[in-house]
Amino acid sequence: MPQNHLLIFAKAPRYGAVKSRLATNVGHLKACQIFRNISTRIIKRLCRDTRWKCSLAVTPDKYARVGRFWPDIATRFTQGYGDLGDRMSRPLRELPPGPIVMIGSDIPDITRAHIIDAFRALGTSDFVFGPSRDGGFWLVGIRRRPARIIPFHEVRWSSPTALSDTINNIGPKYRVTFLEELEDIDDAAAWQRWREQKNQSLKRDFTSC
Repeated sequence: MPQNHLLIFAKAPRYGAVKSRLATNVGHLKACQIFRNISTRIIKRLCRDTRWKCSLAVTPDKYARVGRFWPDIATRFTQGYGDLGDRMSRPLRELPPGPIVMIGSDIPDITRAHIIDAFRALGTSDFVFGPSRDGGFWLVGIRRRPARIIPFHEVRWSSPTALSDTINNIGPKYRVTFLEELEDIDDAAAWQRWREQKNQSLKRDFTSC
């Protein structure tokens, strides 16, 4: 029976090598700590669920074999060479049969419910996307049957057109479902918005008691 595959794309949280835009305002050490905390929480939150097989797609490649950056609860494999589209396309060709959902490791609000909704959508849709505030997407899911369509050719990554470029590659023949919009933590403004949102949620919870 085909299995659900959840892939978390994870960059090794090394000082000076992650979240350069965030580091401009908070410093490299703080940016690295923020990124590592977010990715660790996402992995712990999602990788123990038996409704899917969870794997980490790691870059740089050597950290798929060494380093203790993440909880040891998921299989690791290398992202390999090329741009993001090349690295996302590879598992679509190589993993065993079954729908694939891919997410980043810098979106703190991802929950198991989002992943459940994504796999449920792939029961009737060919693709599912979680749009992000910056014009990209925080989740992409691909049914992979009956046809294996890979939609990442010539996508302008890290741009406001990343999602629309990908949708245009799919074309009107296939059914696409969208989840709610979430935000990845790429810079100080996004980090501040997320903190303020969480503070407001805590205040509402307290006043409703």
